[in-house]
Amino acid sequence: MSKLIGYARVSTRGQDADRQVADLLEAGVQRDDLYVDHGASGGHARRPQFDAALTALQEGDTLIVTTLDRVGRSTSNMLALAGDFRLRRVNLRVLDLGGGNVDTGTPGESMVLTVLAALAQMELEIKRERVNDSTIKRRDSGMDLGGRRPVFSDSQIANARQLIEQGQPASHVARDLGMSRATLYRRIAHLEAQQWIAAHPSL
Repeated sequence: MSKLIGYARVSTRGQDADRQVADLLEAGVQRDDLYVDHGASGGHARRPQFDAALTALQEGDTLIVTTLDRVGRSTSNMLALAGDFRLRRVNLRVLDLGGGNVDTGTPGESMVLTVLAALAQMELEIKRERVNDSTIKRRDSGMDLGGRRPVFSDSQIANARQLIEQGQPASHVARDLGMSRATLYRRIAHLEAQQWIAAHPSL
């Protein structure tokens, strides 16, 4: 008797797959046939539960996922997966595509699958580009990006100031230090204020 095998994935261990699991259960997957990877991105991370789900699939079985990007790392990966499913005579069902089976048994449907995977990959790349652009803009404006900040000594800031006074572009000096130009100027101003106070202790 054919079975429904469900697979869910979240990119970080801080996320939960409850929504995906609920959707898969609602689609008819039995809890014992659910496989969930935690902390596995679609890129290079290992996905042991995905591998286990593929191993569990027998002829006539159906792998169910909530979205296409849960299974495919790239268009080439999706093409290989479609070919594997076709040879093994197993099905794929993607819930956000209407819940119908994607017939990997025909070349035409396999091509549709890879086109959809390409669109999903393109959307992911656009999101990454937006995040990178936002990070660059925040860094250039001197905004806090979070995380551990590099520690710079007063002598490093003084040397940076000297390089700028000698004609080096401030943006280049700041880049070499790993900070934005605005942050470097703030550090220089802070250092100059400290030096002025030290030179006028009676004030």
